[in-house]
Amino acid sequence: MEVEIRGPEGLRPDEPRHCAWCGRRLPGSGRIGRPRRYCAQPCRQRAYERRAALQRGGLPEDAVVLSTAELADLQDRLFQLRCAAEDVFTAASDGADPDELRKLAAEMVETAKSLERLR
Repeated sequence: MEVEIRGPEGLRPDEPRHCAWCGRRLPGSGRIGRPRRYCAQPCRQRAYERRAALQRGGLPEDAVVLSTAELADLQDRLFQLRCAAEDVFTAASDGADPDELRKLAAEMVETAKSLERLR
């Protein structure tokens, strides 16, 4: 019987970790001790500021707080994704060749990947 070792967050030791604030991939530390949660001091500071603001404002712990600029950026990226999806739909409706559809679908995937990071 093989026992699978997982860390406190449910990750295996060899799985990649990501910054708890910005989502960037954290480098493997190879160190003993508590694993890093943030990629840099500014991310750690923003996370602290968010926790403090949540405590002061009485917001629920799972609330997502975005600045006006962050919200505008998110809306822009959602619009880009919608446009990419419409391009794929239009090309498919017009009988585009498979290579063109693959190219448009790849662009849509890249646009969607950029949406995975909120900050």
